[in-house]
Amino acid sequence: MESFILSEWLLQNFGAPGDSPAYHRLYQLICRAILEGHLSAGARLPSSRDLAAELGIARNTVLQVYDQLSEEGYVHAGVGRGTYVQDISQDLVDPPAAAVDAPEHAAAHPDGVHDLSRRGRALVSRLGFSNLQAGAFMPGIPDVREFPLKTWSRIQNRLWRDEPWDLMRYAPAGGYGPVRQAISDYLGSVRAVRSSAQQVVMTTGIHQGIDVAIRLLCDPGDTVWIEEPAYWGVRNLLRTAGLRLVPIRVDEEGICPGEAERARPPRLIVVAPSHQYPLGMVMSLARRRMLLDYARQVSCWIIEDDYDSEFRYGTRPLASLQGMDESGRVLYAGSFSKTLCPGLRVGFLVVPEPLADAFADAVAELYREGNMMNHAVLAEFIREGHLAQHIRRVRRRYAERRTCLIDEIRGHFGNALEIVGGDAGLHLILGLPEGVDDTLVVRDALQQGVVTRALSTYYLERAHARPGLLLGYAGVSPEEIRPAFDALARVVGAYL
Repeated sequence: MESFILSEWLLQNFGAPGDSPAYHRLYQLICRAILEGHLSAGARLPSSRDLAAELGIARNTVLQVYDQLSEEGYVHAGVGRGTYVQDISQDLVDPPAAAVDAPEHAAAHPDGVHDLSRRGRALVSRLGFSNLQAGAFMPGIPDVREFPLKTWSRIQNRLWRDEPWDLMRYAPAGGYGPVRQAISDYLGSVRAVRSSAQQVVMTTGIHQGIDVAIRLLCDPGDTVWIEEPAYWGVRNLLRTAGLRLVPIRVDEEGICPGEAERARPPRLIVVAPSHQYPLGMVMSLARRRMLLDYARQVSCWIIEDDYDSEFRYGTRPLASLQGMDESGRVLYAGSFSKTLCPGLRVGFLVVPEPLADAFADAVAELYREGNMMNHAVLAEFIREGHLAQHIRRVRRRYAERRTCLIDEIRGHFGNALEIVGGDAGLHLILGLPEGVDDTLVVRDALQQGVVTRALSTYYLERAHARPGLLLGYAGVSPEEIRPAFDALARVVGAYL
């Protein structure tokens, strides 16, 4: 079936607007055309603009459907070359008589990718992580050289001397009791989080916290609002859970859902109100109140990702969204990956009281948590005031590095390039002119030994993406920043 015939077939079968949302109708019809063989492998789909015009729907709806089909392996897209039907015959089960034996199958697919599920292939085809976890200018990485090793070791050695057999077993549901209490007390004093120790559920980080939240609160096919742009790790967690992602644009006040979006309530909203990632704006009080009121009215859940709120330069850290919540709709996710070090793998969820037991039991059931020695050390570390002291010290250090990086940017480019989100966190964004391919800049910079990330890759809808570079400064000293930015400036200059 050629693309113009597909358009006619869709028009005949698309149905009335009241049948179901346009997104679902279009997605199901194209899937049906592919699975029933009407669209053969290699067939080109109509352009999103043409199909939207013919069906009388928004182009963004068509783009979202094409993205979903691509994620699930039905189609593949080439930049500027169109969208084509993928060969899915390899996914069909052959009759037993025609089955191949294991060695031949392994030889046919040596990389193993074709043996994965569709959501598995979607995950590994859109990886966001990097094996490079140090150096200029890897974003989101603290300076592990600043870790208070002597203080931590002293507390740990004291605990080891006390024959801590209980700390060497699996953790009880929810985690080690004293660290849950210490975190509850700490969050109450510095983030205005309102909780009891029972509401704190220990995890290995924000990723695991969000993973268990979507397992317990969402079913496949549920709608989730995410900020546009958003952190790739959260986006991939939601995708592989089979959830329908709706990107909601952000402005200078934070997430900004429109009337049409509010008319179709999500099951879950994921936001970073204290320091939006990656753009860095702070959600305004008015927008926070709107979001909380909306969640109460439609009975949806909010996950507050509070990944690095401790690091603000020139202003005090803002109170949490959870602390304003009067209806129990906010789950607060945090970790010690930015304040101490990622290698500890210590995080937590603060959940509404009615959910506390279910979340504690689920984490114990799914992940068989342990790590109680680190939890015990952390509890003492917080209780004795070392965490607050450490954060004050590294905040000053990171502020100096931020200033150094900004000075380097201004020294090379003056005011020609915009600096975005530089007053908080562990990174800033160096804006690039429209038309510059930031992924190519990142590639060329890496060849010069400089690590950065392309801002455009954080957008779900690439058509609306802004070009720019995420520059992490926390993990590098001023002496390292200057030569590294000299190299980066030469690469960037070639594109201007």
